[in-house]
Amino acid sequence: MEADEVPQAQHIILSFAPNEILPERAMEIADELCHRLLKEQYQCVLAVHEDHQHIHAHIVFNNTNFVTGKTFETEHNQGKKSERAWAELRTTSDKICKEHHLSVIQHPEHTKGKSHFEWDMNRQGLSWKARLKYAIDQVIMESENFEDFLRKCADFGVLVNYNPDHKIDLKFMLVEQKENNPRAKMTRAKTLGWFYETEQIKNRIFQYQGVMTYVPRTKIHQNVQQSENKFIQDAIDRGNMKAASIAKNIIAEYGVEPEQIRQIAVSEYAHSRHLLSELNSINTEIEDLKIKLKVLKKYRKLKVYGEELKTLDGRQAKKYRKEHSAELNEYGEIRKQVLEFYPSGHIPKVENLEKRISNLENDLSAKNVEFRQADKKARELANAQQTIEEYIRQEQIQDHQKKKRNDLE
Repeated sequence: MEADEVPQAQHIILSFAPNEILPERAMEIADELCHRLLKEQYQCVLAVHEDHQHIHAHIVFNNTNFVTGKTFETEHNQGKKSERAWAELRTTSDKICKEHHLSVIQHPEHTKGKSHFEWDMNRQGLSWKARLKYAIDQVIMESENFEDFLRKCADFGVLVNYNPDHKIDLKFMLVEQKENNPRAKMTRAKTLGWFYETEQIKNRIFQYQGVMTYVPRTKIHQNVQQSENKFIQDAIDRGNMKAASIAKNIIAEYGVEPEQIRQIAVSEYAHSRHLLSELNSINTEIEDLKIKLKVLKKYRKLKVYGEELKTLDGRQAKKYRKEHSAELNEYGEIRKQVLEFYPSGHIPKVENLEKRISNLENDLSAKNVEFRQADKKARELANAQQTIEEYIRQEQIQDHQKKKRNDLE
């Protein structure tokens, strides 16, 4: 598109948190957004996708106002502030979602129209590649075997290409990436890291199925100088001091013998992915409770007006309603919202909710420390395993070349 070319249409994607809304209601909210933003002056088409973990609506509308003849940018991007139209879109979208008691992004100024899933991953400091890895992790935890894993990728919004006859046998891509950029290329499993290659995925599935036993995360220090490990001694004898040094360091740091590295690395990584899922669940619960806490605090503040009105009748009640009409109306609205949160009528105390949030935040902090330790150990073991394998491979190539030269002589 040329710099001065005006687009013929605009495309909005309105995403909702996983398991939070039905497709019919998503369509109603998208339609309401169109009414408020476009004011019946732009031609538009709506569609709702429910084939991902999070339901999302697509809104495509004509860039030209059929009443005034002006473009959407001309009418909405008024003043010195750039992209005013999209700031208005976010504000209107958030307002509608709040009215329907749905999740909204708490700091939209840090985003650029991202979906809830994309924003949630960004909140954790994760890139597109990390989001893809996160999605693959979820598939692995739900799969019975590798074939089941390949089938279930689509359910988690992951495109997969597996060809065991090719050297590059496994590739992935998030469905969202393909939607955003139809020309996007799939990512090689090897590019995502050792844990996402075919054999390691199979081992991780076995780990979750209970075939492999998880190794306790205790740090064992051994004096490797007193009794050299057989692998280390063999490496020294072959003159491969680099492989011997790596093995020594791993034994000293984690108490893991070279022949155990692969199994324990996979086990530790599986544990770290499980912790990551728990962290995400706790984060979601905290955010939900904070929304409810804010509503309950307001409800408690306004409840006194409703309680006072109940004690009055006749002229006194009429006078009270007139004097406090704003507060009573606000109380009526907030009471409806509270009863939607708690339809049974058992409304928790503000203090209990605050205590629950505090406990969850403490749990979140502790699990985050555990996650980082497990993740660090898994990655260091994987790096050691890969490095050792590479040095052994190079040795084999050198031995083969040497044997070939001797045969020629």
